[in-house]
Amino acid sequence: MVKLPENFSVLKARKIQKFFAEKVLFKEIQLDLIERVGGVDVSYRKEDAVAAVAVLDYKTLNVLEVKKTGTKIFFPYVPTLLSFREAPPVFKVFMSLKKKPDVLLVDGHGIAHPYGCGLASHVGVVLKVPTVGVAKKLLCGEVGKFLENKAPIIYKDRIVGMALVTKPGTKPIYVSVGNMLTLNQAVEIVQKCVKNNRLPEPLRIAHLLTKNCNLPFYK
Repeated sequence: MVKLPENFSVLKARKIQKFFAEKVLFKEIQLDLIERVGGVDVSYRKEDAVAAVAVLDYKTLNVLEVKKTGTKIFFPYVPTLLSFREAPPVFKVFMSLKKKPDVLLVDGHGIAHPYGCGLASHVGVVLKVPTVGVAKKLLCGEVGKFLENKAPIIYKDRIVGMALVTKPGTKPIYVSVGNMLTLNQAVEIVQKCVKNNRLPEPLRIAHLLTKNCNLPFYK
């Protein structure tokens, strides 16, 4: 059982979340200049974390580079504080890349979070890169009316994300801004990266990588 670090307090963590939430940038990026898109995911083996990242050519979705790494978990699962558990392995595997992505899709929420800072925002603010939160479950708010395959996620009278049906007959995924782009662009990027699966290709590949490895292989 992983215990909370010494001198940790939920109050301190909330202050960090608030600080990061205020640092999130909402701005237009030039989609036609995106060359590489990445996806990062984290899974667990008891008290070990496995993080994997896949970098794809944005136009062709061909795989350019993949990396995975394992590390000990130093933070337990605490609802709405998942980024404190998963961000360290994400940082570790991201920094191992030779070909950094222009946009990173993160398996988790961005601003569609009760405190405005899920894993995708945490990662985007720290790394200073454009990030998109792509989650399989809704964390906060309510989903509005679907128009074709999209519906807004509304939390506290504000649109914080978009529910997106990427494959007929499947549950929606939940897209939100992580950092340094707009919601419309986040949705467009995710849609561009979907092939024949519910998840966009960079995240699908990263997820498969985390499930297909042997531990321990960390230092």
